[in-house]
Amino acid sequence: MSITHVVFDVGGVLVNEARMWRGWAEVVGLDEAAFLAALRDGIERGLGIGGTVRELAPGLDIATHRARLAALEIPGEGDLYPDVRPALQALRVAGLRLGIAGNQPRGVAEALAALDLGVEFVATSADWGVSKPDPRFFGRVADSCGTEPRRIAYVGDRLDNDVAPARAAGMRPVLIPRGVWGHVGGRGDITKLTELPRWLAS
Repeated sequence: MSITHVVFDVGGVLVNEARMWRGWAEVVGLDEAAFLAALRDGIERGLGIGGTVRELAPGLDIATHRARLAALEIPGEGDLYPDVRPALQALRVAGLRLGIAGNQPRGVAEALAALDLGVEFVATSADWGVSKPDPRFFGRVADSCGTEPRRIAYVGDRLDNDVAPARAAGMRPVLIPRGVWGHVGGRGDITKLTELPRWLAS
C-alpha cells in the first residue's frame, strides 16, 4: 500500500536549531563549536542535552536559563533548512499530504503555522500533552492524518525518538541524520529533504 501522508519532526529536520545552541553555549561559557562538540559527545554517552549541560556547568539553574532563552526555541523563516520549502513543494506536487508533529514547547506550532509551509496540520508535544517516543504521540499523528499508519511516512533525525517508535506504530520511518543528534543515528535514509520524493517512490 502506497504512502499518502508525510509527517515531519521539527528540530534537526525542518528547523536548524543553531540559534538555540549558541544561546546555551554562552550560558555555559563555551564558544559554539566547543559546546556542540561537547553536546554531541554527551549525547553519544547517553547523557542527553540536559545531562550534558549539567556536566558542563554543575549547579546551573537550567530551568531559569531555559525560560530566559525560550524565545530562541521559536522558529522563524531564517531557521528553516534551505531544502525545506523546495522539498515540501515537490511532495505536494506529487500528491502527498503533509503534516508536522514534534516534541516542542508552546509557541512553536503557532510560529510554524505562520510560516505557511503548505501542510495540513502542525502539532507539538506541548499541545497534545504527550511526547515522543510515547506510542500515544504516534497515535495522535495517525489521527491527525485520518488514515492508516501504514500510509504515513514519519521523517525524523533520531533513531530512539523517531525511527523506532514510528516503525512500532506501523508507519514508514525516514531518517535524516542532521542536527546535534545526526551523528548517533548511523547512515540515514536521506541526507536532504529534496531526496524524499524519489526515496518514497522507490
